[in-house]
Amino acid sequence: MYRILIALAIAVLAAAPGAASDKKDVMGVVHQWADGFNKGNSKMELATCADETSIIDDMPPHEWHGAGACSQWKNDYDAFLKKNEITDMLASLMKPRHIDITADRAYVVVPVNLAYKQSGKDVKDSGIFTLALQKGGSGWRITGWAWTAQ
Repeated sequence: MYRILIALAIAVLAAAPGAASDKKDVMGVVHQWADGFNKGNSKMELATCADETSIIDDMPPHEWHGAGACSQWKNDYDAFLKKNEITDMLASLMKPRHIDITADRAYVVVPVNLAYKQSGKDVKDSGIFTLALQKGGSGWRITGWAWTAQ
């Protein structure tokens, strides 16, 4: 009986560093996306996306999916900013509410504060960024995300 308990304890302790490492890696991808977003660095931002992605956002057309969805979203996002005279967009990630990892899949929920200018006036806003990621040969990649405006 003691051998089983000791083996179980060792297994739990051995798994803990891997779980912490996966959480760090997953959040690294989320932060890379936000850093690319804040810097206007499309290459950095798009590098976080899987080939096949699904996106829901509060700007038209509100939904993108399939191959190249992140690039399509980025093009529509840039056009939306220009049309609505939005500049100086800055997204600040807050403490994640959820980071759930099961095998090669992750689910992340992060509150976000936004600051930007619209027609030259300062605007503050907030929302929830919910992401699904999958781990593959090139590491964790975003397979889906949704923005919920508040």
